[in-house]
Amino acid sequence: MSSEKSQNVQDVFLNHIRKQKTPVTVFLVNGVKLQGIATWFDNFSVLLRRDGHTQLVYKHAISTVMPSVPIQLFDPDKDGDAEAEAEAEAEAEAEAEVEA
Repeated sequence: MSSEKSQNVQDVFLNHIRKQKTPVTVFLVNGVKLQGIATWFDNFSVLLRRDGHTQLVYKHAISTVMPSVPIQLFDPDKDGDAEAEAEAEAEAEAEAEVEA
């Protein structure tokens, strides 16, 4: 068994926005929009801080978390091959549509 701890994308994403103090907009499943900075999270909830007030938001109530700025989660060198492959596939599809 690998000694490396596996990370899920949710934890990587939330940890990144927490460490960088990236302002986010959180959309809840009921349509409510919350804004602030994620200061802490666990398996079930996220602490969102804005204007000196902290809110505990349960993850099951969250639909979408949208950072205010673009973020880079993974090393582009490691993902470069997959990205280049996806771009080539998209270009091929676009060319096929033009020819049709």
